Amino acid sequence: MALARTDIETVLQQIDLPGGGTLVSRDMLRAVQIDGGEVRFVIEAASPEEARHMEPLRAAAERCVAALPGVDKVTVALTAHGPAAPAKPAPSLKVGGHPQPQAGPMKPSGVDRILVVGSGKGGVGKSTVSANLAVALAKQGRRVGLLDADIYGPSQPRMMGVSKRPASPDGKTIEPLTAHGVTVMSIGLMLDPDKAVVWRGPMLMGALQQMLGQVNWGELDVLIVDLPPGTGDVQLTLCQRAVLTGAIIVSTPQDVALIDARKAIDMFNTLNTPILGMVENMSMFLCPECGHETHIFGHGGVAKEAADMGVPLLAQLPIDLDTRLGGDGGAPVALGDSPVAEAYAKLASGLVKGGMA
Repeated sequence: MALARTDIETVLQQIDLPGGGTLVSRDMLRAVQIDGGEVRFVIEAASPEEARHMEPLRAAAERCVAALPGVDKVTVALTAHGPAAPAKPAPSLKVGGHPQPQAGPMKPSGVDRILVVGSGKGGVGKSTVSANLAVALAKQGRRVGLLDADIYGPSQPRMMGVSKRPASPDGKTIEPLTAHGVTVMSIGLMLDPDKAVVWRGPMLMGALQQMLGQVNWGELDVLIVDLPPGTGDVQLTLCQRAVLTGAIIVSTPQDVALIDARKAIDMFNTLNTPILGMVENMSMFLCPECGHETHIFGHGGVAKEAADMGVPLLAQLPIDLDTRLGGDGGAPVALGDSPVAEAYAKLASGLVKGGMA
């Protein structure tokens, strides 16, 4: 008989938590994924302080699930959010509309650095890299925000596992959500997820201005901005009106993706935004059965492009099933300890050591 979530919950009910209750009764179980004999889930503590004492509990949960018939592999991640904020009334503010005059550059109060992640084209995994980089930085102790600036195709709510509408205490300030230690904001959280965004440029600019200036980001070491594809209004506005630390360019190795990556780099150079480096995504596929490495989209194209343009190659990330499952399930692969998670950890560590994050 195939494994079901109820099987996982039943066995986890056997583990008593300090202070009473179980992972299930105290609603600490998140992003349960079952793929054949592989089981993945997240334990979410109420606070970072509580999480620091929960490693034995995480290990016990992993052992209990591993003992179930039919389970071959178990991955359990431990995350923590801050204490739940008091309930606030639903925001009455209007989203979008023409941008307001600015007295100076857009830079949220309390945010130290802003990194934009661009690609020049869609389909290269830019949003996946943004989400996992944010999680990897948070795991290394950085205070991280993630802004989904892809107005027409917001995907971060799904990837980060958040869906509640952000609250507003006064109809002006927007309270963002948190997931996996990251502060998250997306236009997708403010609008009907089944409705298309049919806006002209000025409304895009107004929404972007709101998400930077009206969101209560708090104190952040770095804000990651997931840009839309291309070189359009959102990129132009951010580069001209915001204080950016720099841009990270994501591309797959094949020539058709690199054509557009070059255009993105040229745009950032034209707008005097520093290029921090390039990321080669979907660089290779490692067969889970035999370990053979296959270069589905070619290999090394981004490394050569980075060398030709004189910018660093920050990472070469593989394509794998866990990355897709994590993105669809709201538990980014960087939460775990797989080789892909280690690659994201290395990328995050390099940015921190370089003073960029």
